[in-house]
Amino acid sequence: MLLDTARNVIGYSAASSRRARSERSPQWRDGKFRNVNERIDGPLVPTMLKFFFGGSKYRKPGAPIETEARTARDYDTPPASGLRVTWLGHSVLLMEIDGLRILIDPVWAERASLGQFFGPRRFYPSPLPVAELPAVDVVLLSHDHYDHLDSDMIRELGRRNARFIVPLGVGAPMVSWGAREDQIEEFDWWESVTIGPLTLTAVPARHFSGRGARDQGQSLWCGWTLITANHRVYYSGDTAMQDAFADIGERLGPFELTIIEAGAYDALWADVHLGPEQAVRAHQLVRGDVMLPVHWGLFDLALHGWTEPIERVLVAAHAAGVRVATPLPGGRVDPARLEPVNRWWPSLPWQTAAEAPVRSSGVSPTL
Repeated sequence: MLLDTARNVIGYSAASSRRARSERSPQWRDGKFRNVNERIDGPLVPTMLKFFFGGSKYRKPGAPIETEARTARDYDTPPASGLRVTWLGHSVLLMEIDGLRILIDPVWAERASLGQFFGPRRFYPSPLPVAELPAVDVVLLSHDHYDHLDSDMIRELGRRNARFIVPLGVGAPMVSWGAREDQIEEFDWWESVTIGPLTLTAVPARHFSGRGARDQGQSLWCGWTLITANHRVYYSGDTAMQDAFADIGERLGPFELTIIEAGAYDALWADVHLGPEQAVRAHQLVRGDVMLPVHWGLFDLALHGWTEPIERVLVAAHAAGVRVATPLPGGRVDPARLEPVNRWWPSLPWQTAAEAPVRSSGVSPTL
C-alpha cells in the first residue's frame, strides 16, 4: 500500500509502447488527452474551500444504509432474460449478459483516495465481499480516478487471471500493481472488441484523468456500450454533457438499459459531471429505455446531500417520461422485469434544479 501511495503521489508515465499508442490517438493533443467539448473548471481555491467547509449538512448518512447482501451462489443461475445488473454502490456493477459476467469499475477500498487513512470514506461495506465475488469474464474500466479504479482490486483480479478492458493509457499503472501485460487491452473512443457473444465499444465521455500531480490527462476516459444479439446496454462512465451523446445513440443505440452517472455534481464543476437533470437528458439522447442512475450514495464527493441525486433524477425522469431503476445497494436490475421505484433512502432536505442548477458549458443549445 505504501508503495502504491508513493506511485500515486508522484504520478506515472505510460510504458513506452502504450504511450506511443496514446500519442497516436485523435484525442491526444499537446501532450495529453483532451475533450472534444472543452472542459472549463471553476476557480480552484473557492472550489476547494467550498468543498471542505461548505455544502449541505446532509452530505453523509446519519444512520446505517440498508443493503442487499450478495454471495457467489446468487450468480449460479443466469437471468432468464439474459440480462441482469447488480449495483454494488457508486459505479461498481456486476453485469450478467448472455452468459458472460462483466465487472465494471471495481472499487472495494475503504476510501476513494491515494491512501486509506484520509479521503472520502465509503458509507457501507460492499454488499458482495471480495471473497464471494464469482469468476468474471471481463473487468471493464472507464477511467483511472480513485472512485473507479482500486489498486488493491486490480492486484486481486490480476491474481485471478482477469481480462481487463480499459481506455488508452490506463494499463501502465495496473502492471505496477500486479496485473500482467497480457491481461490488459486498451481502447480509444469508437474502438471495439468482441468477446464471445458480446461486443464492447469505448465511446466518448467528457471528463478528465489522473491519480497524482504529474499524470493529469495521461490516460483516456470513456463510456462503454455492451451489445449482444439480444441486448444493448450503455454505461456512461464519468462525464459532463457532450454533443457526442446523440452520436452514440445514432451509431449504437437504442439501449434497453442505460447506466448513467448522476451524482457528485456542482455548478463549479459542471464540465466534468452531468448532474441529475442532464443525466436524464443524456439517457434520452443515447435513446435509452430504462435508466439506472449510479455514482451516488457511497462516497461524499460533492456539496449536495447524499440523497439529492436520486431525488432530482426521479423528478426529471417523471417530467420526461423516463423509467428509472432504484435498487438497494446490492440489488439487481433486469430491465425486462423492472420493479416499481423503491424509495429505500431516507427523506431528507435537498435542493431542486431551480435552486442549484447544473449546466455544462459549450454544448449545443438543443441539448
